[in-house]
Amino acid sequence: MKKLNLKNILVGLLIILVVMQVFSIDKTNPPIDEKLDFFSTVQVPEDVNTMLKYSCVDCHSHSSKYPWYTNIEPISWWIKGHIKGGLQHLNFSVWQAYDAPKRRHKIDECIEVLEQERMPIKSYTWAHKEAKLTDEDRKRLIVFFESLRDM
Repeated sequence: MKKLNLKNILVGLLIILVVMQVFSIDKTNPPIDEKLDFFSTVQVPEDVNTMLKYSCVDCHSHSSKYPWYTNIEPISWWIKGHIKGGLQHLNFSVWQAYDAPKRRHKIDECIEVLEQERMPIKSYTWAHKEAKLTDEDRKRLIVFFESLRDM
C-alpha cells in the first residue's frame, strides 16, 4: 500500500475544491410584491429604514445581495444557508402575508433578538461593517418595533 504524502493530500484537496465550484448556488431573488412588502406597506422612519436595510434585509428579505466571495464554494453554500434560515425566521418581503398574530410574534422576536444582541450575527458584521448596530441604534429599533405592536 502506497504511503500518502503531503503533496498527494494537497493535490486531492485542490481537485475537490475545483469540483465543488461546479455546484454553485442560485443567486436569483424572487420578485417582491409591494402589497406584501414591509417597506412598502409600513411607514418606516428614514433612520430605521437605513438601519434595517444595512443590518437585516440581506438575510430577511428577497433583496439579498451576493458579494464577490459568494462565487467561491463552499463559502457560498454557507451564506445561502444563512439566508435560507433568515427567511424562515422573518421575511420582510412577505410581511403582509403573515396574519396579525404572526406579525405580532415576529415583532416580539425582533425586539428580543435586538435586546439580546443576537442580530445581526457576528459573522455578518465582520464582513459588513456598516451593519453593526450601536446600543443607541438597537434602542431606536426596539422603540420602532414596539410602536408596531398595536397595528
